[in-house]
Amino acid sequence: MYILGINSAYHEPSACLIKNGKIVAAVEEERFSRVRHGKPANLKNPHEIPEHSIRYCLESGGIHARDLDKIAYSLVPEKRLSHNVNLGEEVVAGGAGSREGEEEFFALLQSVPGVLAHMLDEDILDRFLWIEHHACHASSAFFVSPFEQAAVLSLDGIGEATCTWFGRGDGTRLTTIRELEYPNSLGLLWTKMSRFLGFGEYGQWKVMGLAGYGDPDRYYDALRKFVSFDEHGNFTVDRHVLQLRVNRFDAFEKLFGSHRETNDPIETRHNDVASALQKLTSEVFLSFGSFLSRETGLKHLCLSGGVALNCVANRVLVEEGPFDKVFIQPAANDAGTALGACYYVWNHLLGHPRSAAMEHVFLGPEFSGSEVATTLAGVEVDCVTERTGSATATAVARLISQGEIIAWFQGRMEFGPRALGNRSILADPRRPEIVHLLNDKVKHREFFRPFAASVLTECADEWFVIEKFTPSDAFMLTARFVRGEKLGKIPAVTHVDGTCRIQRVDPITNPRYHELLVEFNKLTGVPMVLNTSFNDREPIICTPEDAVATCRKGGIRYLVLGEELIDFGASKRPVESYEQAISRALDQLGPVLEVPVMRPFMSR
Repeated sequence: MYILGINSAYHEPSACLIKNGKIVAAVEEERFSRVRHGKPANLKNPHEIPEHSIRYCLESGGIHARDLDKIAYSLVPEKRLSHNVNLGEEVVAGGAGSREGEEEFFALLQSVPGVLAHMLDEDILDRFLWIEHHACHASSAFFVSPFEQAAVLSLDGIGEATCTWFGRGDGTRLTTIRELEYPNSLGLLWTKMSRFLGFGEYGQWKVMGLAGYGDPDRYYDALRKFVSFDEHGNFTVDRHVLQLRVNRFDAFEKLFGSHRETNDPIETRHNDVASALQKLTSEVFLSFGSFLSRETGLKHLCLSGGVALNCVANRVLVEEGPFDKVFIQPAANDAGTALGACYYVWNHLLGHPRSAAMEHVFLGPEFSGSEVATTLAGVEVDCVTERTGSATATAVARLISQGEIIAWFQGRMEFGPRALGNRSILADPRRPEIVHLLNDKVKHREFFRPFAASVLTECADEWFVIEKFTPSDAFMLTARFVRGEKLGKIPAVTHVDGTCRIQRVDPITNPRYHELLVEFNKLTGVPMVLNTSFNDREPIICTPEDAVATCRKGGIRYLVLGEELIDFGASKRPVESYEQAISRALDQLGPVLEVPVMRPFMSR
């Protein structure tokens, strides 16, 4: 039996195909279209389905649309329409919450089966199912978890109306315990704060990074004036303060000062607001966990939804919460609802037995040696100084230890927002200057954003404080504290708060990447490398052509592409030296942060 799951309602359009309960393929449309988050998040495009992703899934399965037994879409149009109008709040004409905007959204959603049938040239209407958004999030976490029974928590911006879903999973069944509906949304609070701080619709992870530099207590009481929560599963916000449906900040500015425009300087005030929000979020995670623990009496938790990508709050819930083990869906954002839609049908609706747990996310396209060769044949000769042939782990490890930045492309592309060793940029975690070089010259992103570490799973406990194990450390979903005796040894991956977002690398799920870390450990005594996504203000790269283009744009000299280690040599355009880039970045950091500029990299 083949089941196709689709998400395209809001953002992160994606597709997933399962065969007899096992994942064949899962991928996000942005990787093909090269449009971040797949498309703008508005009510006018739910019918823009992830065509490339769907075709990839069918090709991966070697099937035609006629072979699909069920097609599941991760939203129910009627519920969205009935719960989002006449709510007594200020709205934009034709926008979310307005009668005309919601009716247009409903009509476009209703057209999805027809659009899909036209795309596939196949009558699929009798096989098409609408599945509630948070049921898909919950299914994406529980049904692929290693737990036979677990409490389940889905934290999102908004589905149809639900923003937070509490439930439990038992074998092949999900049971709802409680739902929190709009506007009481932790996710939408983060979106509003991201806009307020000048980071836009998708800057929540920038807010999380900035929070490490701030004083959480300065604005905490101001947040609590319009946000309430307790250990009984309650979470409420004052809709008139949040003004979620309009792009205004009147009430926010009375509490936190004027909002920041994108290019305005970052002030200490902004750090402190972000820090207060992170503190509140970690407390909400704990309160929700306590509620679910009491309600279910279970020792395991499954977590999903876009807010579940908050690695700082995840650590608090894992380490300080009431559960023995926590599994977090690696594609916790809306992309993961395509996978969840498949499993909701397979397990919950059809009652089929559970399959093996999700141990990796290498579910996207891969490319043969001949495809790589074709790409390299098209590279301008004067931009390639050397092709060394087979790229051994030893050679790459030595380059990294010498301070080189390596673009690493191998195998199937990752599903979800994290690059986990198949589409990654790698560097030496011992070198503090690498942070500024990567942020400023390669990634072209904010100076305060930290980098993660890929660490040998067998060595992780020696370097990081891990009181409770979670399988989701394999997916870079928790920020662990660096052990005191190790502080200062890996400054490039140690955030200002002493934490590091880690990825435990296993020799079974990614043997080639694991081998690289082994070799780097032999050379340096450090069993990890800095790992950041292979992109430059764009979606994570997908194809060999993307890899070459991004290397050339970002001035990355070395690219591991399949079995080839490519040396692009010095760029034609003048590039600052390490020392020049660092000096300029530090000149900017001091007055902005109003703290010693090397604070993130100093031993405590």
